[in-house]
Amino acid sequence: MVKVVYVEHSGARHELEGREGSTVMETAVRNNVPGIDADCGGACACATCHVYIDGAWRDRTGARTPMEESMLEFAEGVDASSRLACQVRLTAELDGLVVRLPESQH
Repeated sequence: MVKVVYVEHSGARHELEGREGSTVMETAVRNNVPGIDADCGGACACATCHVYIDGAWRDRTGARTPMEESMLEFAEGVDASSRLACQVRLTAELDGLVVRLPESQH
């Protein structure tokens, strides 16, 4: 299992365990983390699982794909740390990953 820490915009924290190979989005949805809407179910067809990857983890989560870049155009407050949670797969290297949630997914 891979530990992921979700930090809501309010500062509330959710420390969860996700299965290796699953995504940051799937782990959030399975555990009812507020702020991850995941309207498309992980198909990279919306931006309702937008998260900010904590700086210490950005290199380990990999680069955005062109499709992900395109979908992020629909999200608010996108910056260099923005990713779609459905595109970040959990690996042993990501154990302890910290992601921050935007104020809104709309």
